[in-house]
Amino acid sequence: MSVERPLPAPSAAGPLVLGGDLGGTSTRIVIADSEGNVVGRGAAAGGNPTSHPASAAANFGQALHTALAGLDAAAVKSSVVGMAGSVALGRPDVAAQFEAAWSGAGLTVPPDYIGDLEVAFASGTPEPDGTVLIAGTGSNVGLVRNHQLLRTAGGHGWLLGDDGSGFWLGREAVRSVLQALDLREPLGLLGQAVVQAVLPDRGEHATPQREGYDALRDDLVRTVNSRPPVMLAELAPTVIAAYAQDDETAQALVKRAAELLMETVARLKTTSDKGPMVLAGSVAGESSPVGKLIRQHFAGEVLTARDGVGGATWLALGALDPALATNENHSRLVEH
Repeated sequence: MSVERPLPAPSAAGPLVLGGDLGGTSTRIVIADSEGNVVGRGAAAGGNPTSHPASAAANFGQALHTALAGLDAAAVKSSVVGMAGSVALGRPDVAAQFEAAWSGAGLTVPPDYIGDLEVAFASGTPEPDGTVLIAGTGSNVGLVRNHQLLRTAGGHGWLLGDDGSGFWLGREAVRSVLQALDLREPLGLLGQAVVQAVLPDRGEHATPQREGYDALRDDLVRTVNSRPPVMLAELAPTVIAAYAQDDETAQALVKRAAELLMETVARLKTTSDKGPMVLAGSVAGESSPVGKLIRQHFAGEVLTARDGVGGATWLALGALDPALATNENHSRLVEH
């Protein structure tokens, strides 16, 4: 079990930097001094402004206030905030809510909002150039040059993209069940697990033979369509669990997910592009079979993203003074 160590006191005269990582499930803020020592932390619920901008902005403000408690907010001279769904800040009403949260915390330095791809890459390596692949609920690939995003592939959301993501795995799992029911075929291990996950009220022994093929199919369709589509990503662990038990359908889905993600990388990365590849997200993780297949495929250095908020804080140090973006400070911030 990890033990929380007390945060060192900031230098009285030195400037501070702020790093943020705003995702769909959590909002995290770190304050560090110019030597890379963390002097403040704050956390709250999800901060992705795409779906729920008001609550995301409120969570952002809460995390900022917690991180800055006992500190002089005006001493923060540089900030980098990584945000999933940052395109939503293009809406004036959403931007105003986040600005209110920022200024309400007493911060005077302008916030530098960047995408989660850049933060993920910086959390995995201090190298300036390389490639980053995020595969969690959604999926996205980015090419990074001099710590900045040069171009991307994918990342268009569940309706238009997210191939190989957790959402894709969940959707394809449900589709495989519906196909089996249409053809009056028995459900395999994955199919039974999907029915149990989507229709828990039917009990763990629900089968088309007992429930009726059409009735079970219609209930699945009705239930899935009554929920936010992105919730299909919650079935990704079900696919992974069935894969581990040698279910043929699950194994085919895992293999195809890895292929789709690798194809997305191939659309972006050329042979002249150098630097490590950083993998981030639960689907691309080291313990995920999808992530393992991706690591086996790519030659060269493949790294795993670490603490996103640490990566953002390290980038903020570099923005304050490029000389502070050292490998030592990188290790200190992302491996805490």
